[in-house]
Amino acid sequence: MIKGKLFIVSGPSGAGKSTITKKILREVENIYLTVSATTRNPRKGEVNGQEYYFYSKEEFEKGIKKDDFLEYALVHDNYYGTLKSEVTQRLELGQNVLLEIDVQGGGQVKEIFEDAISIFIKAPSIEELQKRLNGRATDSEEVIQKRLKNSIKELTYEEKYDYTIINGEFEKAYQELKKIITEV
Repeated sequence: MIKGKLFIVSGPSGAGKSTITKKILREVENIYLTVSATTRNPRKGEVNGQEYYFYSKEEFEKGIKKDDFLEYALVHDNYYGTLKSEVTQRLELGQNVLLEIDVQGGGQVKEIFEDAISIFIKAPSIEELQKRLNGRATDSEEVIQKRLKNSIKELTYEEKYDYTIINGEFEKAYQELKKIITEV
């Protein structure tokens, strides 16, 4: 049986990764987005097991010790990670898997799955990134500033990715990602 392909999508907070990947999932066949685990609090409307698996810090650290995670990182003072079972089962079934993860996790996964296709999505400028983070209206000013500071660091990882998409115009960025996923 042909195994599925693994796609890694990373980039700074506010770059538009989630919006683009949601449209990919609706319009591209045979692609599965893994549900990440996190210790951050759920945002309004988020459902455990749907947007994220919400763990306590203690539960997450137990999972680390049990080697449950393909990758994990401490980002914005919270753990985020991908369960191994979320990825390996799908790939074995021949399904394509999309990981929407931070740059630290992207690097960890690429070490394990060398043939994974990595895509870095970024906003056209730091000013646009800040505008998007402010426009979310889901985080405090302190959290926004922390995310912006981390975003600037994350931009240095771009060169480690196979592809870069500048999300200045949503439809164009979506078409670029769709082309990579369907033609690679």
